[in-house]
Amino acid sequence: MAVLRLSPLALARSRFALSPLAETLGTAIALARPGPAPWFAAWHARRLPAFTAALDADPFADGLIGLVGSTTWLPRFVAIPPADGLRTTLAGELAAVRAVPDADFRAELETSRAHPHPRYAARHHRHHDLSWLTGHDWAARTADLLHALWTAHIAPEWTRRRTLLERDIAHRAGLLATRGWPAALDQMSRHSTWVGPDAIRFGHRPGPERVIGDTGMLFVPVSLATGTWLCEGPPGHYAQVYPARGAATATFAEPASPTTATGPGRALERLVGTGRATLLHALRQPATSTELAARLHQSLGTVGGHLAVLRDTGLVVGTRVGRRVVYRRTERGDLLMGDGEGGTSAQG
Repeated sequence: MAVLRLSPLALARSRFALSPLAETLGTAIALARPGPAPWFAAWHARRLPAFTAALDADPFADGLIGLVGSTTWLPRFVAIPPADGLRTTLAGELAAVRAVPDADFRAELETSRAHPHPRYAARHHRHHDLSWLTGHDWAARTADLLHALWTAHIAPEWTRRRTLLERDIAHRAGLLATRGWPAALDQMSRHSTWVGPDAIRFGHRPGPERVIGDTGMLFVPVSLATGTWLCEGPPGHYAQVYPARGAATATFAEPASPTTATGPGRALERLVGTGRATLLHALRQPATSTELAARLHQSLGTVGGHLAVLRDTGLVVGTRVGRRVVYRRTERGDLLMGDGEGGTSAQG
């Protein structure tokens, strides 16, 4: 197994980041692989026809995405650490992709095809012979392909996805502040484990020990991917991409059109977000956070985060009953919901 070794300075400077490129790559892999996870099967079925049609029209795109989706070694020209932390833009990342010479591009693909995924490679065997790699300027064609995938499949959902990613980062940053990096990285990925005070064991494949530079390591959540991967840049620069917590309860819905985005329910979703609007609706009857989590199939952390915001804005209130805290909507919350029950809730 590969080991990432961090000095005290590197550990102190490690941080979280966002990567639109990693989000695009994770989405492409999710669409390219059959048998999607149940929690995004509906999204997969909705997006797959357009995704497949685009690949069928371009042998280069079909070959590249097929290889990326069926290897355990992602090419380094797309698995790159985000350069600007939480402010990283897709344009900046794609500029780095475009700069890769053809010789380096092909060498990375040769490495990728030498590491077939045991579950998916048989289905995509035709992409591993690289016969689709014709012409030149492959890096520029890859950047154009990734931009097209972003525009078609991520951009319409990016606001909601980014909220999910930022929520994951906020959760782990809280753990980091109170309990350190081992707690912050706990359950981040089943493929990586904190080893001792200064090292992360990554993956199951044998590999060299890597030393993280003094700038520290980046940790990058993505919303749809179920796996994790390591990004490598200049010497000492690394990022670990991992699945964001809470993605299983997120809904990647199509944006509402002007003709359908009507009514107080849809307006409330746009105002406070789908998760908090759902929670407000569920609080037509008072409930504890545990009851809400079970009813909505969400984690206690997700429900607690929503309740904290709703409580701070005066839309819900919690009343201690024995050992439990029972939450209910305030009059303001009832009026915002617009369901005709205003004035009936008690405030404690």
